[in-house]
Amino acid sequence: MSLDDYTVSRDLVADDTPFYGLVMAAMWRADPENLVKLINAWPEVYAEFDARFHATRGRLPGDSVENGELR
Repeated sequence: MSLDDYTVSRDLVADDTPFYGLVMAAMWRADPENLVKLINAWPEVYAEFDARFHATRGRLPGDSVENGELR
């Protein structure tokens, strides 16, 4: 890891990014080895991530939609 990695992490936290949003972002960017680690740590988050990845515009049944955007 580097100072740049630390700075990016600090900026993400400053933006009040939700924890599980950060986990899903890590899943997007992970190499295969690290993706397996993330899946093992948060299988329920990966299940939702995978379902949303394969859903139209990431929407799942039961998501509330307001003004054409997920809420």
